[in-house]
Amino acid sequence: MLNAIHSFLLYLSSIDRSDETITGYSKDLLYFNRYLENKYNGEAYVDEITSEDIEEYLFYLKETKGYAPASRQRNLHTLRSFFSYCYKKELVLRNVALSVERIKLQQKERNYLSEEEVKLLISAIDHSLIRLVVQVLYMTGLRISECVNLTIDDVDFNRRVIHVVSGKGNKDRLIPISKRLYPLLLEYREHHRPETGSLLFFCTKKTGMLSPVYVNAGIAEAVRKLGWRKKVTAHVLRHSFASQLVKNQVSLVQIQKLLGHSSLNVTGIYTHTDMDQLSNAVDSL
Repeated sequence: MLNAIHSFLLYLSSIDRSDETITGYSKDLLYFNRYLENKYNGEAYVDEITSEDIEEYLFYLKETKGYAPASRQRNLHTLRSFFSYCYKKELVLRNVALSVERIKLQQKERNYLSEEEVKLLISAIDHSLIRLVVQVLYMTGLRISECVNLTIDDVDFNRRVIHVVSGKGNKDRLIPISKRLYPLLLEYREHHRPETGSLLFFCTKKTGMLSPVYVNAGIAEAVRKLGWRKKVTAHVLRHSFASQLVKNQVSLVQIQKLLGHSSLNVTGIYTHTDMDQLSNAVDSL
Protein backbone atom coordinates (compact mmCIF):
# COMPACT_ATOMS: atom_id res chain seq x y z
CA MET A 1 0.00 0.00 0.00
CA LEU A 2 2.75 2.47 0.92
CA ASN A 3 4.61 1.79 -2.33
CA ALA A 4 1.41 2.35 -4.32
CA ILE A 5 0.76 5.62 -2.48
CA HIS A 6 4.29 6.80 -3.21
CA SER A 7 3.91 5.97 -6.93
CA PHE A 8 0.54 7.72 -7.05
CA LEU A 9 1.93 10.91 -5.51
CA LEU A 10 4.82 10.91 -8.00
CA TYR A 11 2.27 10.53 -10.78
CA LEU A 12 0.29 13.53 -9.50
CA SER A 13 3.49 15.57 -9.51
CA SER A 14 4.30 14.45 -13.07
CA ILE A 15 0.93 15.76 -14.34
CA ASP A 16 1.51 19.11 -12.58
CA ARG A 17 -1.07 18.83 -9.84
CA SER A 18 -0.59 21.62 -7.31
CA ASP A 19 1.48 21.09 -4.15
CA GLU A 20 -1.67 21.73 -2.11
CA THR A 21 -3.55 18.95 -3.95
CA ILE A 22 -0.70 16.47 -3.57
CA THR A 23 -0.37 17.24 0.14
CA GLY A 24 -4.10 16.73 0.65
CA TYR A 25 -4.11 13.40 -1.18
CA SER A 26 -1.04 12.27 0.75
CA LYS A 27 -2.62 13.00 4.14
CA ASP A 28 -5.86 11.22 3.21
CA LEU A 29 -4.13 8.11 1.88
CA LEU A 30 -1.58 7.78 4.68
CA TYR A 31 -4.35 8.11 7.26
CA PHE A 32 -6.35 5.41 5.46
CA ASN A 33 -3.27 3.18 5.41
CA ARG A 34 -2.76 3.69 9.15
CA TYR A 35 -6.38 2.72 9.74
CA LEU A 36 -5.92 -0.50 7.75
CA GLU A 37 -2.69 -1.36 9.57
CA ASN A 38 -4.46 -0.99 12.91
CA LYS A 39 -7.47 -2.96 11.67
CA TYR A 40 -5.45 -5.92 10.38
CA ASN A 41 -2.51 -5.55 12.77
CA GLY A 42 0.03 -5.49 9.98
CA GLU A 43 0.99 -4.05 6.61
CA ALA A 44 -1.81 -3.23 4.19
CA TYR A 45 -1.66 -4.53 0.61
CA VAL A 46 -3.44 -2.55 -2.08
CA ASP A 47 -4.73 -5.62 -3.95
CA GLU A 48 -6.37 -6.99 -0.79
CA ILE A 49 -8.43 -3.90 0.04
CA THR A 50 -12.19 -4.30 -0.41
CA SER A 51 -15.09 -1.91 -0.78
CA GLU A 52 -16.15 -3.02 2.72
CA ASP A 53 -12.84 -1.72 4.07
CA ILE A 54 -13.57 1.66 2.55
CA GLU A 55 -17.17 1.73 3.80
CA GLU A 56 -16.03 0.83 7.33
CA TYR A 57 -13.34 3.51 7.13
CA LEU A 58 -15.86 6.18 6.14
CA PHE A 59 -18.09 5.04 9.01
CA TYR A 60 -15.08 5.30 11.34
CA LEU A 61 -14.42 8.85 10.13
CA LYS A 62 -18.05 9.73 10.88
CA GLU A 63 -18.62 8.03 14.23
CA THR A 64 -15.17 8.05 15.83
CA LYS A 65 -13.46 11.09 14.30
CA GLY A 66 -16.57 13.23 13.81
CA TYR A 67 -15.80 14.13 10.19
CA ALA A 68 -18.44 16.22 8.43
CA PRO A 69 -20.09 14.84 5.25
CA ALA A 70 -17.96 17.08 3.02
CA SER A 71 -14.74 15.79 4.61
CA ARG A 72 -15.82 12.17 4.23
CA GLN A 73 -16.77 12.79 0.61
CA ARG A 74 -13.34 14.31 0.02
CA ASN A 75 -11.74 11.15 1.41
CA LEU A 76 -13.87 8.99 -0.88
CA HIS A 77 -12.87 11.13 -3.86
CA THR A 78 -9.21 10.65 -2.92
CA LEU A 79 -9.64 6.89 -2.68
CA ARG A 80 -11.46 6.73 -6.02
CA SER A 81 -8.64 8.64 -7.70
CA PHE A 82 -6.03 6.45 -6.03
CA PHE A 83 -7.67 3.14 -6.98
CA SER A 84 -8.31 4.40 -10.51
CA TYR A 85 -4.55 4.94 -10.81
CA CYS A 86 -3.86 1.50 -9.32
CA TYR A 87 -6.25 -0.12 -11.80
CA LYS A 88 -4.56 1.58 -14.75
CA LYS A 89 -1.19 0.40 -13.47
CA GLU A 90 -2.61 -3.15 -13.04
CA LEU A 91 -1.95 -3.11 -9.30
CA VAL A 92 -5.58 -4.10 -8.66
CA LEU A 93 -8.21 -5.97 -10.67
CA ARG A 94 -10.84 -3.26 -10.24
CA ASN A 95 -11.48 0.11 -8.65
CA VAL A 96 -13.12 -1.05 -5.41
CA ALA A 97 -13.91 2.54 -4.38
CA LEU A 98 -16.36 2.99 -7.28
CA SER A 99 -18.91 0.68 -5.66
CA VAL A 100 -18.95 2.78 -2.49
CA GLU A 101 -21.90 5.19 -2.49
CA ARG A 102 -21.16 8.90 -2.47
CA ILE A 103 -21.78 10.80 0.75
CA LYS A 104 -24.94 12.87 0.56
CA LEU A 105 -24.13 16.53 1.07
CA GLN A 106 -26.60 19.16 2.14
CA GLN A 107 -26.46 22.02 -0.34
CA LYS A 108 -25.92 25.23 1.57
CA GLU A 109 -25.90 28.73 0.17
CA ARG A 110 -22.58 30.42 0.75
CA ASN A 111 -22.34 33.19 3.32
CA TYR A 112 -21.83 36.54 1.61
CA LEU A 113 -22.07 40.28 2.24
CA SER A 114 -24.24 42.80 0.47
CA GLU A 115 -22.60 45.78 -1.20
CA GLU A 116 -23.65 48.00 1.70
CA GLU A 117 -22.17 45.56 4.23
CA VAL A 118 -18.89 45.50 2.34
CA LYS A 119 -18.75 49.30 2.51
CA LEU A 120 -19.34 49.18 6.28
CA LEU A 121 -16.65 46.54 6.69
CA ILE A 122 -14.09 48.54 4.72
CA SER A 123 -14.82 51.70 6.71
CA ALA A 124 -14.30 49.80 9.98
CA ILE A 125 -10.79 48.56 9.08
CA ASP A 126 -8.08 50.80 10.51
CA HIS A 127 -5.08 49.10 8.87
CA SER A 128 -4.64 50.74 5.46
CA LEU A 129 -3.03 47.73 3.76
CA ILE A 130 -5.64 45.26 5.03
CA ARG A 131 -8.34 47.71 3.97
CA LEU A 132 -6.91 47.78 0.45
CA VAL A 133 -6.63 43.97 0.32
CA VAL A 134 -10.28 43.66 1.36
CA GLN A 135 -11.25 45.98 -1.47
CA VAL A 136 -9.16 43.93 -3.90
CA LEU A 137 -10.75 40.66 -2.75
CA TYR A 138 -14.25 42.06 -3.18
CA MET A 139 -13.57 43.64 -6.58
CA THR A 140 -11.66 40.71 -8.10
CA GLY A 141 -12.91 37.51 -6.45
CA LEU A 142 -9.33 36.43 -5.75
CA ARG A 143 -8.67 33.73 -3.17
CA ILE A 144 -6.70 35.16 -0.26
CA SER A 145 -3.70 32.95 -1.09
CA GLU A 146 -3.76 34.20 -4.68
CA CYS A 147 -3.97 37.80 -3.52
CA VAL A 148 -1.09 37.79 -1.03
CA ASN A 149 1.12 35.87 -3.49
CA LEU A 150 0.73 38.41 -6.30
CA THR A 151 4.07 39.77 -7.45
CA ILE A 152 4.75 43.26 -8.78
CA ASP A 153 4.80 41.89 -12.33
CA ASP A 154 1.45 40.10 -11.83
CA VAL A 155 -0.36 43.45 -11.53
CA ASP A 156 -0.20 44.85 -15.06
CA PHE A 157 -1.19 48.52 -14.98
CA ASN A 158 -0.68 48.98 -18.73
CA ARG A 159 -3.09 46.22 -19.70
CA ARG A 160 -5.17 46.79 -16.57
CA VAL A 161 -5.23 43.12 -15.61
CA ILE A 162 -4.13 40.96 -12.71
CA HIS A 163 -2.36 37.78 -13.75
CA VAL A 164 -3.07 34.92 -11.35
CA VAL A 165 -0.23 32.41 -11.73
CA SER A 166 -0.82 28.80 -10.72
CA GLY A 167 -4.11 29.32 -8.97
CA LYS A 168 -6.10 26.42 -7.56
CA GLY A 169 -5.60 23.39 -9.80
CA ASN A 170 -2.41 24.99 -11.15
CA LYS A 171 -4.46 27.11 -13.57
CA ASP A 172 -3.49 30.64 -14.65
CA ARG A 173 -6.10 33.29 -15.36
CA LEU A 174 -6.42 37.01 -16.07
CA ILE A 175 -8.71 39.29 -14.08
CA PRO A 176 -9.47 42.80 -15.37
CA ILE A 177 -8.79 45.64 -12.95
CA SER A 178 -12.02 47.61 -12.63
CA LYS A 179 -12.25 51.39 -12.98
CA ARG A 180 -12.88 51.67 -9.22
CA LEU A 181 -9.96 49.48 -8.25
CA TYR A 182 -7.31 50.83 -10.65
CA PRO A 183 -6.67 54.18 -8.85
CA LEU A 184 -6.53 52.41 -5.47
CA LEU A 185 -3.83 50.03 -6.64
CA LEU A 186 -1.92 52.79 -8.41
CA GLU A 187 -2.02 55.01 -5.31
CA TYR A 188 -0.67 52.14 -3.21
CA ARG A 189 2.12 51.29 -5.64
CA GLU A 190 3.25 54.88 -6.15
CA HIS A 191 2.91 56.27 -2.62
CA HIS A 192 2.33 53.64 0.06
CA ARG A 193 4.11 50.41 -0.88
CA PRO A 194 7.22 50.25 1.33
CA GLU A 195 10.67 50.18 -0.20
CA THR A 196 11.73 46.60 0.19
CA GLY A 197 13.51 43.88 -1.72
CA SER A 198 10.34 41.82 -1.76
CA LEU A 199 8.85 40.98 -5.16
CA LEU A 200 5.37 40.64 -3.67
CA PHE A 201 2.92 43.37 -4.56
CA PHE A 202 1.29 43.52 -1.12
CA CYS A 203 3.95 43.65 1.56
CA THR A 204 5.02 45.20 4.82
CA LYS A 205 8.37 46.81 5.44
CA LYS A 206 9.13 44.43 8.31
CA THR A 207 8.53 41.06 6.63
CA GLY A 208 8.23 41.87 2.92
CA MET A 209 4.99 39.89 2.78
CA LEU A 210 1.41 39.77 4.03
CA SER A 211 -0.04 36.61 5.53
CA PRO A 212 -3.65 35.37 5.10
CA VAL A 213 -3.86 34.99 8.89
CA TYR A 214 -2.99 38.66 9.37
CA VAL A 215 -5.63 39.74 6.85
CA ASN A 216 -8.33 37.57 8.43
CA ALA A 217 -7.42 38.87 11.88
CA GLY A 218 -7.91 42.45 10.63
CA ILE A 219 -11.29 41.51 9.14
CA ALA A 220 -12.36 39.80 12.36
CA GLU A 221 -11.44 42.89 14.37
CA ALA A 222 -13.56 45.08 12.09
CA VAL A 223 -16.49 42.65 12.42
CA ARG A 224 -16.26 42.86 16.22
CA LYS A 225 -16.16 46.65 16.01
CA LEU A 226 -19.33 46.62 13.90
CA GLY A 227 -21.04 44.31 16.37
CA TRP A 228 -21.87 41.72 13.72
CA ARG A 229 -22.52 38.14 14.80
CA LYS A 230 -21.88 36.64 11.38
CA LYS A 231 -18.51 35.13 10.59
CA VAL A 232 -16.67 37.07 7.91
CA THR A 233 -13.38 35.94 6.39
CA ALA A 234 -11.38 36.80 3.30
CA HIS A 235 -13.13 33.93 1.49
CA VAL A 236 -16.54 35.43 2.25
CA LEU A 237 -15.45 38.44 0.17
CA ARG A 238 -14.86 36.08 -2.78
CA HIS A 239 -18.39 34.76 -2.30
CA SER A 240 -19.65 38.35 -2.10
CA PHE A 241 -17.93 39.25 -5.37
CA ALA A 242 -19.56 36.32 -7.17
CA SER A 243 -22.97 36.91 -5.59
CA GLN A 244 -22.95 40.57 -6.57
CA LEU A 245 -22.10 39.66 -10.17
CA VAL A 246 -24.99 37.18 -10.24
CA LYS A 247 -27.29 39.88 -8.86
CA ASN A 248 -26.11 42.19 -11.66
CA GLN A 249 -27.08 39.44 -14.14
CA VAL A 250 -23.53 38.64 -15.26
CA SER A 251 -23.50 35.22 -16.96
CA LEU A 252 -22.29 32.22 -14.97
CA VAL A 253 -19.76 31.43 -17.70
CA GLN A 254 -18.09 34.82 -17.21
CA ILE A 255 -18.17 34.44 -13.42
CA GLN A 256 -16.67 30.96 -13.79
CA LYS A 257 -13.72 32.40 -15.71
CA LEU A 258 -13.16 35.19 -13.20
CA LEU A 259 -13.24 32.80 -10.24
CA GLY A 260 -11.12 30.16 -11.93
CA HIS A 261 -13.65 27.37 -11.42
CA SER A 262 -13.20 24.19 -13.44
CA SER A 263 -16.95 23.53 -13.55
CA LEU A 264 -20.13 25.58 -13.87
CA ASN A 265 -21.63 23.35 -11.18
CA VAL A 266 -19.29 24.96 -8.66
CA THR A 267 -20.10 28.47 -9.85
CA GLY A 268 -23.83 27.72 -9.61
CA ILE A 269 -23.74 27.80 -5.80
CA TYR A 270 -23.58 31.60 -5.99
CA THR A 271 -27.05 31.98 -7.50
CA HIS A 272 -28.48 33.33 -4.26
CA THR A 273 -32.00 34.66 -3.89
CA ASP A 274 -32.80 37.03 -1.05
CA MET A 275 -36.27 37.91 0.25
CA ASP A 276 -36.42 41.18 -1.73
CA GLN A 277 -35.80 39.28 -4.97
CA LEU A 278 -38.39 36.66 -4.02
CA SER A 279 -40.93 39.37 -3.17
CA ASN A 280 -40.35 41.07 -6.52
CA ALA A 281 -40.79 37.73 -8.22
CA VAL A 282 -44.21 37.01 -6.70
CA ASP A 283 -45.30 40.64 -7.13
CA SER A 284 -44.71 40.29 -10.86
CA LEU A 285 -47.62 37.83 -11.17
